[in-house]
Amino acid sequence: MPDLVAEPERDELAERELGSMSLLQHLEELRKRIIYSLSAVAICFGLGWWKSEFIYEKMREPIIKALANNHWDTQLTYLNPTDPFNNYLKIGLLAGIFIASPFLLYQVWGFISPGLYRNEKRFVVPFLFLSVGLFLSGGYFGYRVVFPVALDFLIKQGGTGLKPMITITEYTNFFLTIILGLALIFELPIVLGFAGLMGVVNAKFLLKHIRGAVLIFFVLAAILSPTTDVMNLCIYATPMILLYVGSIAIVWFVHPSQRRRRREKQNPQ
Repeated sequence: MPDLVAEPERDELAERELGSMSLLQHLEELRKRIIYSLSAVAICFGLGWWKSEFIYEKMREPIIKALANNHWDTQLTYLNPTDPFNNYLKIGLLAGIFIASPFLLYQVWGFISPGLYRNEKRFVVPFLFLSVGLFLSGGYFGYRVVFPVALDFLIKQGGTGLKPMITITEYTNFFLTIILGLALIFELPIVLGFAGLMGVVNAKFLLKHIRGAVLIFFVLAAILSPTTDVMNLCIYATPMILLYVGSIAIVWFVHPSQRRRRREKQNPQ
């Protein structure tokens, strides 16, 4: 009997078969990727801890400037002899995560790539550049824009009747929360892009619910923001809104329906 399956369809079925994995294989692959990621963070943590004093000096610059602008002593304090040591451990861990971020995101790609078509796996380089760029941009945005504004506002709220006695532990925790939180928030296009890639959401759905998304972003900004003023809320919410709008285009491009149309154009019957 003649082969009733068209050549493009046969290629598509073959690609799906090559990309298929059982549940146990997926779990084994996930375990392997987690081990690789933890190993990378551990190695980069050592490098971050080695340079933790230098990193801490950079971390102190925003608080020193905020205290100096309000005519206060710029020296931070600590209450426990172990606080400086623990502080450098936290700094080393955060630095390790940022240094290892390209490798960590590559592991994410390596885990999902078996479910993609061969021609779609070429997106690994754009994916890595975009995800790493967004992650680092979020941290830089927090360090250069959000954090200095928030610190200056909070120090001023103390007025003249209260003297700031800021410990290195409290300051480091505050710093890490803001910087790492914004770095993760900037990964929104990647998260939505994956959801679109799997067909969970589409561009029409995201566009239809944009007003609800804006409301959610302002609620998140109110939760994450260290201050309650409108300006700081807008500083937090604006990048989320812009990233959401950019995500709509990404979701449209990677959605299965668009990918299917592109394949049909490339392989007309």
